[in-house]
Amino acid sequence: MLTLRKPRSSGRPGATQAVSPVPQGADAASGSSAERCLRLLAQLAAANRALTLAELSQALHLPKATAHRLCAQLQASAYLARDVDEKRFVIGPALRRLALDTLNHGSVRGLRHELLADLVAEVGETCNFTTLDGASVLYLDRVEATWPWRLSMDVGSRVPLHCTASGKLFLAHLPDAERQQLLAQLPLPKLTPTTITRTKDLRAECARIAQCGHSLDRGEFIAGLVALAVPVRDDSGRVRAALAVHAPSARMSIEQALQRLPAMTAAALRMGRLL
Repeated sequence: MLTLRKPRSSGRPGATQAVSPVPQGADAASGSSAERCLRLLAQLAAANRALTLAELSQALHLPKATAHRLCAQLQASAYLARDVDEKRFVIGPALRRLALDTLNHGSVRGLRHELLADLVAEVGETCNFTTLDGASVLYLDRVEATWPWRLSMDVGSRVPLHCTASGKLFLAHLPDAERQQLLAQLPLPKLTPTTITRTKDLRAECARIAQCGHSLDRGEFIAGLVALAVPVRDDSGRVRAALAVHAPSARMSIEQALQRLPAMTAAALRMGRLL
């Protein structure tokens, strides 16, 4: 899983959104090449959408030739990548890896992991800390329960949006325009008999999640696996991550999952203070 993204207006190619200039007093045209590369990456990450060379050049007050050279350098080292629309740039895999390593480093990561371990001890099942990364869910942290039968997913693993509790939760809390655009392009493969495979049904599911504040996976990702996810919000109230618990349906029914909702919600509130 991912950098923690700021939900904004549409983050997909073709969206019309003004690119914020660099902060007043910060002259992106000055400084070393390394500093300008960092500013370019920061600008792209803050925009939360693919940007063209012209947009980057304008936002950073750089000549197009300079911006092009920086983009070429960053692309060569995988910190930057071309979008589906090759005229636009997106964050590359090397930067995503760096962001994940940063999130998992130091005392805050330790506190977050300890909170997750306490939650597992309280609810008795495996719990995950995830975030939205593009069109998938990224695992930031995970603590497994001690049951002999359990699903193993490594930190850094990605799972689909349309059939997981965390994924549907993130979809439900996206800005409406961004959610509609993503749903229009999102593949909905049928992974189990209960997987939602129609965009119309997924929209309805998102509306229910937004209203009740939590999300359920009723065996939609893996047959026989039940999951419950709740949002983790930052100080401004934005959904930046999710806490999820999952277990085999033979051990945790939907009703039993919902009984864990108060503990999950309280843990998500504490987790939000560590973002």
